[in-house]
Amino acid sequence: MKKYFNLFDLSQKVNYKTEVLSGLTVALALVPEAVAFAMIAGFSPLIGLYAAFVMGIVTSIFGGRPGMISGATGAIAVIFGGLIDKLEVMGITNELDILPYVFGTVILAGVMQILFGVLRLGKFIRLVPHSVMFGFVNGLAIIIFTAQFTSFYKEGNDELGLLESGPFMVMLGLVLLTMLIIWGLPKITKAIPSSLAAILVVTGIVMGFDIDTLTIEQTLRDGQTIKGGFPDFTLMQVPFSMETFWSILPFAAIVAGVGLIESLLTLNLIDEITQTRGSGNKEAVAQGTANILSGMFSGMGGCAMIGQSLINTSNGARARLSGIVAAVMLLVFIMFGSSLIEKLPMASLVGLMFMVAIGTFEWASFRVFNKMPKSDIIVMLIVTLITVFLHNLALAVLIGVIISALVFSWDNAKRIRARKHIDEDGVKHYEIYGPLFFGSVGVFNEKFDVKNDPEEVIIDFEESRVTDMSAIEALNKLTERYHQAGKKVHLKHLSKDCVKLLKNAEKVIDVNVLEDPTYRVVADKVD
Repeated sequence: MKKYFNLFDLSQKVNYKTEVLSGLTVALALVPEAVAFAMIAGFSPLIGLYAAFVMGIVTSIFGGRPGMISGATGAIAVIFGGLIDKLEVMGITNELDILPYVFGTVILAGVMQILFGVLRLGKFIRLVPHSVMFGFVNGLAIIIFTAQFTSFYKEGNDELGLLESGPFMVMLGLVLLTMLIIWGLPKITKAIPSSLAAILVVTGIVMGFDIDTLTIEQTLRDGQTIKGGFPDFTLMQVPFSMETFWSILPFAAIVAGVGLIESLLTLNLIDEITQTRGSGNKEAVAQGTANILSGMFSGMGGCAMIGQSLINTSNGARARLSGIVAAVMLLVFIMFGSSLIEKLPMASLVGLMFMVAIGTFEWASFRVFNKMPKSDIIVMLIVTLITVFLHNLALAVLIGVIISALVFSWDNAKRIRARKHIDEDGVKHYEIYGPLFFGSVGVFNEKFDVKNDPEEVIIDFEESRVTDMSAIEALNKLTERYHQAGKKVHLKHLSKDCVKLLKNAEKVIDVNVLEDPTYRVVADKVD
């Protein structure tokens, strides 16, 4: 149990004051986010708030990255639009009838995420190049920043037309004041998280001077509220059938994939900030468990939240306590403090999220822009643009990884070389260096002159590595060509794995292998 719950682990130094205050700050920031994401998906605010509570409490206790915050997210919310469209085609249009399918989707996605963690697939996040990380983080920062502009809109307006109006200028002033406090207070004292201080100061000014400005309550639609009880157990409402399973399966897979990608990338980012290392596999299991419970208790599911995680770590929180406090306080707000939370000025939360966006953006990417390879710059820009304009983080990361992999393969395909010489016995030697894999097989084959080579040939792989089945097949065909020409070929410095594959593969004929090393064809297992 200790490996999962180390809140009171004496080996970890915990600043309880910082953790509690940071958790309270995060809880305040979670409210409008959860409400907004629920509305994006077309659900009532409580569906998002319950998801934020369940996701937050479970991942804070059992997750692989102390200090990271999970909850309802926009990346997950937009996926449900497609599910709702499909259900409407099936004749299911009422929200009360749609929600059980949503809960079922979240539960199934959670099961997939647990399997991902149990199979220890979290290590594959290490394959994400730094250029993709830059693009992902920068795109997310731009999304967080631009998403706050909607708070300056007046219902019914389609554009920012209030620049000269009093309400707009008042709100803008309060936003700037919030940002100033968050930026300046840490230079004076760190006794209280600057983000919490900013929210309290701006709220106090608004209430003390009775300033007319937008509040959380005014962002809610008619009849909506963030007041509720403890989330209801809704598992029995999910329509269990094969038809339901096949209907929700594609959406569950997307929810699971997007949630894992966003969570593991956020985990990597927090690792860099805190100079510690979290566990991707453990986080995947925790995210999956949280999604299952979220679906069971009236939540829309979610994943790690980069904005709130950065608020938490920037406040100095490093342990699990801050996330637990944030989740518990969120539930307290829902059950007992909704009337007070609804009075919070949106300006304070907008200013907070502006500062989060500024802190999230990788400004270092500009400093190394001219020093990066052109391929990395292109990948970074593509990932950023896809993230910003399509709001599809999984697609952006996937495309970035694919482009990076293709560029890597192309570069390495050109690196294979062969030094040639004939010894005093008339034996021709080919000394291969560079990786032999699917991308370099074509160049590799061009190195050999089977027709004009002497009767005996030695191909030495001491400075090369045979990495995949395409390379093995290239060796099979090459030895066959020499044999058909009546010439003897020796393959030198091949690993035992290569030898085994060559002997077992089709068309392989009597290959002499000399001085085999012990490296494997593919990389050893990485935990």
